Amino acid sequence: MTIEYRAALPDDVAECLDVRGRTRENAISAEGLRARGITLQSWAGDIRQGALPGQVCLADGKIIGFCFGVRESGEVAVLALLPAFENQGVGRSLLNRVVQELKTFGFNRLFLGCSPDHSTRSYGFYRHLGWRSTGTFDAAGDEVLEYFLEEHEAQISRAGVA
Repeated sequence: MTIEYRAALPDDVAECLDVRGRTRENAISAEGLRARGITLQSWAGDIRQGALPGQVCLADGKIIGFCFGVRESGEVAVLALLPAFENQGVGRSLLNRVVQELKTFGFNRLFLGCSPDHSTRSYGFYRHLGWRSTGTFDAAGDEVLEYFLEEHEAQISRAGVA
């Protein structure tokens, strides 16, 4: 199986919508996203305009996961991965790629919404990677986590990891 990463394109959105509906936790169908104001057209338009930079991971040419950030705010808007590809470093790689892309827009602090439920995979995943709770919650009831790039890079430098 060939795994590759690349920048997301507007034409990827239909496959991303499919993946989003098939994730293990927090799956949302195209209809559910549409109820939140996210459609194939709006998502593709945001990618085309550069407002929603993202990365996709493909296995043998099919999208198996993706991550998108919001250029204007520094929010990591979504990270989704098919269950068959969990625990293989794909989610971490997608997130790291988007974090680095958001850094190029001048952000030092990034944020995202994450389930406050300790039993979810995302709860431990983000915290293990250095994301910390702000003690606040967004309108969807998700806990807001933040990540400071300079602090993380200093920790990596002290550990001697390139």
